Amino acid sequence: MFNNRKIFSAFAALVLLAVAVPAFAGAGADKKDKRAFRSVGGAPLNLAILVQDDLVSRVGNEIDVTREFIRTLPAGSRVMVGYLTSGSLQVRQTFTEDLEQAGRALRIPAGNVYAAPYNPYVQVIEALRRFEAEGQSRNAVLLISDGLDTSRGFDSLSSVNSVDMERAVREAKRRNVAVYSFYAPSVGLTSYNRQAVSFGQSALNRISNETGGRAFFQGTSFVTFNAYFERLSRTLNGADTAH
Repeated sequence: MFNNRKIFSAFAALVLLAVAVPAFAGAGADKKDKRAFRSVGGAPLNLAILVQDDLVSRVGNEIDVTREFIRTLPAGSRVMVGYLTSGSLQVRQTFTEDLEQAGRALRIPAGNVYAAPYNPYVQVIEALRRFEAEGQSRNAVLLISDGLDTSRGFDSLSSVNSVDMERAVREAKRRNVAVYSFYAPSVGLTSYNRQAVSFGQSALNRISNETGGRAFFQGTSFVTFNAYFERLSRTLNGADTAH
């Protein structure tokens, strides 16, 4: 009887394990599916990814999904990676077709006030000048920023209608570059001041809309860029045109 009980217990344990393992694997697959997004199709893309270096530390959690997005770009695409930091554009990777190499150039933002740019748009202009206006490939910038320019004052006229943001719009149009933007708060004003958030998001919306791109933000903060990249992929594929 004792031996029969041991055999039955061992058999029951194996049955439970057989049921539990697929369930666990399925849960992991669901989690992975939630992170996945559609590959970008169509013609190759010249893409400059620009990250504001004083963004809050949570942005560092989005490095992997950003690399994943880079890998989805069409063959022949070229990617540049730069950081808007301390009044200058730090180019960590010039335009390259090696998408894996471009992904490796991404790093966690410094996340401190000493890394704040003079304003994000001066460095955007510098990055735009690295694009060629002619060519068959599409040109785009992905600007990850709080969008706030207080270099000439903190009000709607100076911030939402920033002189340097308008200069960036003109440069982007001249070089046929669409600017897409992801909002994230910095460690400065936009981490605690709702008016600063509103000004920054409005400015990002302007530069994106006026250059043929799109701005992505929800509320005054962010949880993950997954949904942004999913919608950006659909937009680049021509499947999501709603603003």
